[in-house]
Amino acid sequence: MTGDSKPDEPQVAAARIEVDRSRARLMATAQDLQHRVSPGTLARDAWQGARNKGADLAEDAVDAVRARPIAAGGAVAAIALFLARHPLMDLGGKLVDGVSGKRRKIRKQTKSKNTETVE
Repeated sequence: MTGDSKPDEPQVAAARIEVDRSRARLMATAQDLQHRVSPGTLARDAWQGARNKGADLAEDAVDAVRARPIAAGGAVAAIALFLARHPLMDLGGKLVDGVSGKRRKIRKQTKSKNTETVE
């Protein structure tokens, strides 16, 4: 130090110390924010949130089924029928075609018998 010390030097030194502390806090906050917004952290947090929400939904569904088992069974049956509607319609069409074919065959046989007895 020089001999021409000023009386406000302790205040300047204290201000510099405070600036250094503030800078250190700011850098720590910036590093924390950088970690929070990193892709890995965001993905992990999103996955955990989705998993927790899924678990909550599953628990609510189990409670609803326990409260109304018949209604739940009906809803499951309706969903199953909806999902299987195309194969069921194909099967129904084949059954109708089979019955119609048998009816035609019976009519043909009946007609041929009727024409044989008339002759």
